[in-house]
Amino acid sequence: MGPLDNRPDNLGAGDSKAAEAALKAVTQELKHLQQDLILHLAQDFTRLVGEKYRLSEDIDRLRVQQQQLRLQQMDSLSQRGSAEQQALAQQVAEMVASQMQAKLMSRLDEIADGMRGSQIVSETQPTPRDRRGAGVYLASIDGTLMANYEEVKQEIQHTQSVMIEQLNRLNSLQQQGEVIIERLVNRLIEQLEMDASAVDIAHLSPEDIQRLMAAEPATQSGGLVHTPQSVPVVQPQPVQTPATAQAPAKSASMVQIGVLLAFCSAVVLSLFNVCIKIIIKSKAPRTILGLFQLEGIVTPGFGNSLLILLFRTIVVLTILPILATFLYPNVWQDLKKFVTSKDPDQWLKVVGSGFFLFLSQVLIYIALGNIPTGIAITIFFVYPIVTVFASWVLFGDRPTTLRYISIGVIVAGLILATVPAFGQKAFGDVGLGVASALGSGMTFAVYILTAALGQKKLHPIPFTFVGFVTILVLCSVSLSLPLPKNLAVQIAPNIWPQLIAGGAVLGVLTLASYLLNNFAIRFAGPALASIIGASGPALTALFGFLIIKEMILPVQILGLLVVTSGVAAMSVEKLLAQKKPAPAPAPAASR
Repeated sequence: MGPLDNRPDNLGAGDSKAAEAALKAVTQELKHLQQDLILHLAQDFTRLVGEKYRLSEDIDRLRVQQQQLRLQQMDSLSQRGSAEQQALAQQVAEMVASQMQAKLMSRLDEIADGMRGSQIVSETQPTPRDRRGAGVYLASIDGTLMANYEEVKQEIQHTQSVMIEQLNRLNSLQQQGEVIIERLVNRLIEQLEMDASAVDIAHLSPEDIQRLMAAEPATQSGGLVHTPQSVPVVQPQPVQTPATAQAPAKSASMVQIGVLLAFCSAVVLSLFNVCIKIIIKSKAPRTILGLFQLEGIVTPGFGNSLLILLFRTIVVLTILPILATFLYPNVWQDLKKFVTSKDPDQWLKVVGSGFFLFLSQVLIYIALGNIPTGIAITIFFVYPIVTVFASWVLFGDRPTTLRYISIGVIVAGLILATVPAFGQKAFGDVGLGVASALGSGMTFAVYILTAALGQKKLHPIPFTFVGFVTILVLCSVSLSLPLPKNLAVQIAPNIWPQLIAGGAVLGVLTLASYLLNNFAIRFAGPALASIIGASGPALTALFGFLIIKEMILPVQILGLLVVTSGVAAMSVEKLLAQKKPAPAPAPAASR
């Protein structure tokens, strides 16, 4: 009997106390029902979570069993092919032996017939004359027997040599078959691994997109390609269970080494940008380190920028094969597979990313020739803003509040650094320089996005090699076209040795920064390396002042620092997103 059964009989007579008691009883009854319902729902939820973990473990175990079954099938296929080759060799040997035996028996029958004929002659009663004739006949028979014996011996030796030759051929065919089967098995295993690891970016979750963009390293300026770690392929994340072991964290010494290498890479890249500024002529000669003056080698322009980029790319492609083999030994196998592949979509992504990188490089060279080096690199850092909004449109990665704040900070810094440049008359065409720096940053953002798609099926090291080859081809084709006079190459004939030497210096600095950045990301991780890379504009402005006495206004220095802080804030957010642990599921309660 529940609480409602104990209510008084005169409830309808207006007894307020009885009504209050009844209401209280109803409230308590509802609370009891609610608590029972919540308890049952909690038990069902914990049971479903436990079943989910058990199903995940069963799925992983079935995948392992499926891969083991495929490997066993491949082994059985290899053993079956070897057994068939051995059976074929045995059949050929038996056939050759039977043919040799038939020839030998026919020859022995002929010899036996000749000997029976000689025995019949010897059994007759010959005369002395006949005996002499018989002796001659026996001598001729003896010679015939010896000749037949030699002929049979030669046939046996010839047949033996033919059989040995065919057995050797069968052995070589068997070895070739084993090699072909081994290659087939390896290719099938690689295909299975590729199918298991490749992820369609169009179907990635926002969390995967955030990890993808967080993996972008310190691409500090348009002067260097940090392709190998710019946007790596996102690997599928395993189901996290309480028993899943976490990957060991990098040691503090490795992280310190990585940070130092990332800083060295930023320093080398800043020196690279200053060297480009030294190569390009200015209105007044520059004083190098306060020791001597240098007027420059070429005037700023489209054709001359192409020429500098061409010489730099030639130097890079001369040394990069050795460097690529050291960093990734399978680079040539991957390149061969890519060249022989009939995948136009992959070719479009890889070559298209090289095209946008080529545009970004040419535009940043033009910008460096017309505005201060630090300001050009600061404006170039508009590319993170373009990348954030493009990722939102293409991949659904909605920006967080911190990213919006960082974007606002970067825009404010760009305004502080750019607007005062239009009043500086000591430089070249400021409008062209600012527009070129903005265009370089935007095309570099497109390059990052196309690289994210192109590196799904191609390792970043061969991807970089193809990118440099694409730049070399585009430079060569562009320079061979009949360009207008204001866009064509305009250099004096006597400065070719200096220009070639300048291209060699740029190529060496490119590879040095590339190698330092590569190892920095290995030791410290891409997010931490990108934080160090955010110091690119400040370091470039500092080296511009120390080396060539390039002056910028205090408000521009402020804008430069504001942009650096905004880019660093984005990198810090990526680092925190990587370190943030996934929410652990509630343990299943015992029923």
